[in-house]
Amino acid sequence: MTSPHSPTRRAFVAGITGAAAVLAIPALPGRAAGAGPPPFATARHQFTLVRGARPVPLGAIPRLGGGVLDLASFRGKVVLVNFWATWCAACRIELPILDQLAATRRGDLAVVAIATDRDRALVAPFVKQLKLRQLTVGFDPGGLVARAGSSERVDTPFALYGMPISFLLGVSGQVEGYMTGEADWLSIEARRLLDYYASQRA
Repeated sequence: MTSPHSPTRRAFVAGITGAAAVLAIPALPGRAAGAGPPPFATARHQFTLVRGARPVPLGAIPRLGGGVLDLASFRGKVVLVNFWATWCAACRIELPILDQLAATRRGDLAVVAIATDRDRALVAPFVKQLKLRQLTVGFDPGGLVARAGSSERVDTPFALYGMPISFLLGVSGQVEGYMTGEADWLSIEARRLLDYYASQRA
């Protein structure tokens, strides 16, 4: 059941239209020519490269279970930042996959799942129901980290082009690309993509 304060699907979809203005990173279609990253795609979406990305700024994100996390603290690792919501059916499919990914690639990859629900009370029971034990789960109920539409009041580092959406941060802390919709992050294609960015260490 959706909280009266939670964003509706209609409002979310309407906000996606202005999302590109928030991230302000032009997309590069598919794979770059030459020695770019290997392709990764689903039946409906593909991993989209971004150009001119700014580093993810410092900032404390509340964690499920207490404390805070800072995406900048993962510098030197590849980070997969997933934005999701309890009302999102595709998120229910993808989150267990991300949980398995977090369990199998602890050494070179951090997986962070950030809930966008405005009602934080919905998140813990949802995570427990899906038996998510390996993911680092955070909250962004106020849209301070990611937004579905542009805002003059808040400049966020991520734009919600869809739900779920996963942003890949390289070892330098820059956003390298994103994937909208649920994806099989345990597939061979996904592993090649993650290995490619993990190999970019100086």
